[in-house]
Amino acid sequence: MPEINILVAVFFVMSGLAVAGEPVKGLYVFGDSLVDVGNNNYLPVSLAKANYPHNGIDFPTKKPTGRFCNGKNAADVIAEKLGIPSPPPYLSLKKRGNESGELAGVNFASGGAGIFNGSDQTLGQSIPLSQQVNNYISVHEELVKQLSPSAAQNHLSKSIFVIVIGSNDLFDYFSSFKLRQKNNPQQYTQMMATKLKEQLKRIYDNGGRKFVVIGIGQIGCIPVQRKKNSTYECNREPNMWCSVYNQALRLMLQQFAQDLHGSMRYSYVDNFIAMQDIISNPTVYGFKNVEAACCGRGKLNAELPCLPIAKYCSDRTAYFFWDLYGHPTEAAARKFVETVDLSLLLSSSLSPRRNSISIVFVFVGIYIFVLQK
Repeated sequence: MPEINILVAVFFVMSGLAVAGEPVKGLYVFGDSLVDVGNNNYLPVSLAKANYPHNGIDFPTKKPTGRFCNGKNAADVIAEKLGIPSPPPYLSLKKRGNESGELAGVNFASGGAGIFNGSDQTLGQSIPLSQQVNNYISVHEELVKQLSPSAAQNHLSKSIFVIVIGSNDLFDYFSSFKLRQKNNPQQYTQMMATKLKEQLKRIYDNGGRKFVVIGIGQIGCIPVQRKKNSTYECNREPNMWCSVYNQALRLMLQQFAQDLHGSMRYSYVDNFIAMQDIISNPTVYGFKNVEAACCGRGKLNAELPCLPIAKYCSDRTAYFFWDLYGHPTEAAARKFVETVDLSLLLSSSLSPRRNSISIVFVFVGIYIFVLQK
């Protein structure tokens, strides 16, 4: 289904990178089209591709790369902020026979993917989260062979694992009479969180220790949803169930961390609130248009995908949405990244809050002592 995590992309960043801490060794990205950097280019049957104009018009190469964006997406910007190369798509490495790829990480994300395996049916083919994790486990096995078990674990414990997924599952639910008959929305969103926990545990069992998990944004506010209303207002029902899922997601993450007794840590990014703030105060963030897509045709540019025959806006920095499906422009992705503090994950300790507080009190004590002198 069309990816609409809108903020997804956007919410994984780190203005807290200036905080002292050991450098990140690698970035491993899982998710949907918000962070796909070209995996779907290698899927022969998939219709969920972005390897054609006008995608990539502002990318450094000025060419489409498979990113559903005019330029860099959230995965690229996160890597940029971390000071490491943007991880290559897994399938490009597999094609070259080098599954472990670069030690700086691998991107497993796939446009159209969902937490459940069935969410790619409408678009033909994508790589669902369960298979993305299978691919990561193959990479883990290669790293162990390449580095040794202890060195691989040390590398992965100092790496960050980004998860951006879920909006396609919600769109699948609302478009499927069969799914709605089987479960009510409350049950379905809880199932999503439970299934995601299973995949996080599999990543943890294969070395993952630091997670960035992005909640679902206001998918009811993307251009294709706004177009359904004569006033172009947001569609409230999808937004409501995004909020319900995000609550289930937060509770699941809390329980997951408790179950592992502090041996992992995570940063939850509230895309819903971030998107709400930008839409409510666009000029504060430098945007002039937060309703229409930059690339498309018709009302709100939401009657045609960003195909070569589509029209695109001249100033991409003024638009929040790149296409009708709610993929953010590079400018939007960068704004999200600026607002997310991942300093908690950059600390070397697995109990960062306690250590940070201790350091603060030490400095305060020294300062008071100096004043008394």
